[in-house]
Amino acid sequence: MAQEINLETEFITLGQLLKEAGVIETGGQAKWFLKETMVLVNGTADDRRGRKLYPEDIITVPDNGQFIIKKQERL
Repeated sequence: MAQEINLETEFITLGQLLKEAGVIETGGQAKWFLKETMVLVNGTADDRRGRKLYPEDIITVPDNGQFIIKKQERL
């Protein structure tokens, strides 16, 4: 089951998602993590930390699980 990441903005970058999900500790680690680890965005490998992720995108990180982007509902 994919872990949901709620967006408060229009999009989140892949580097921000990795930090938000606890995969990396700092945003600066994203560049190196993505060079060494094949991360899938909607089933396609992507190593760009600035890749924009939108609601319903599915991100798979080996040994860390799967994440789905959700738009946070406004009350």
